[in-house]
Amino acid sequence: MEEMLRLFGLDFQLLHDVVLMAIAVFFLFMFMSKLLFNPARKLLEDRKNRIATDIETAEKDKTDAAALKADYDAKLKNIDKEAEQILSEARQKAQKNAARIEADAKEEAARIIQRANEEAELSKKRAMDEVKQEMITVASMMAAKVVAANIDASVQDTLVEQTLREMGDSTWQS
Repeated sequence: MEEMLRLFGLDFQLLHDVVLMAIAVFFLFMFMSKLLFNPARKLLEDRKNRIATDIETAEKDKTDAAALKADYDAKLKNIDKEAEQILSEARQKAQKNAARIEADAKEEAARIIQRANEEAELSKKRAMDEVKQEMITVASMMAAKVVAANIDASVQDTLVEQTLREMGDSTWQS
């Protein structure tokens, strides 16, 4: 019956088994810690560092992208201004070129008109010279007739005056 009384009793054997089991669990824990826990901790720490690095990189990329977007937006706004400025400069150049071309055309027209006037004046002088030559020819023919008819000087003067009247005073003045 003594065995029955001893359902749970503290004896030396139980203490010995408990101490041995505690030592075995401690060594097993140490061994498993070296084999499994430390690599698992290292793996988790590496993963944590990699995630932190990825987050920092993503934040940096996001900041850079925002800066680039702001630059591009500013450039797009400036492109409209630059395009307007370029168009304005082109218009001014075109107006200057048009004014210069118009001035050159006016100068050329003035030269052409001047040349035409000079040519008209030369033609007029040639016509006057031809008329004078005709008059000389007519006068010499008249003189030949006078000499042939043997008329006196008063008749000759009358013939010259009559010829001059026929030709008209306007011929001499123009």
